[in-house]
Amino acid sequence: MRKDKVLLVEDDSTLSFIVQDALVREGFDVVCAPNGEAGLKLFRESNPDIIVADVMMPRMDGFEMVRLIRFETSSVPVLFLTARTALDDVVKGFELGANDYIRKPFQILELVVRIKALLKRNRHGITEDTKLTICDCSLDFASQRLVAGTDTIELTHTEAVIIDELFRHPNEVVEAKTLMYRIWQNDDYNNLNRLHGFIYKLRKYLSKSTGLDLLNVRGIGYKLATKKNE
Repeated sequence: MRKDKVLLVEDDSTLSFIVQDALVREGFDVVCAPNGEAGLKLFRESNPDIIVADVMMPRMDGFEMVRLIRFETSSVPVLFLTARTALDDVVKGFELGANDYIRKPFQILELVVRIKALLKRNRHGITEDTKLTICDCSLDFASQRLVAGTDTIELTHTEAVIIDELFRHPNEVVEAKTLMYRIWQNDDYNNLNRLHGFIYKLRKYLSKSTGLDLLNVRGIGYKLATKKNE
């Protein structure tokens, strides 16, 4: 059975070795490059299923590498590893064609979960649109902004992740454990109260909407429900 191939582009040799070793143990085929210039060459030679790339690198940074790759294909998902925390950098990554990002330092398990999720979505032909609209609400995941009715709300990254998951499954029950795995990479019971706190805040944000309700589904999770016309 063919393994999913990851192109890892990272100039920190120690981090690259750690990540490569972990991904191989998870069953991935991994090819590595130390900078964007070598990454672009290896991309053309190896035909990877997903690209995991640092942003700040010598010779050619991750942004420029992905910009050039997107001239050749839009189908290969890209996940950026970045120590940059400025919102403008995150937005730029998405505008260039990135599908997700993870901030350093990160846990290997979190990286594995994100890679598997991107591959699954790509395999099922799910568009990684970062701008989603339902009724009178819209989410711009890249800029972490929610418009609910006439209000514009600046979200934290965790709030944006939760809303993104709910927006992708309107009128469906999203299990609490699904959200916890996406945020914290585990469904530890202690995180359930934290999740409830985020949901409480998001419900207040969405109260400005005339078209959506965020409902609790007792013992299971949450549902973003469209209001029926009277």
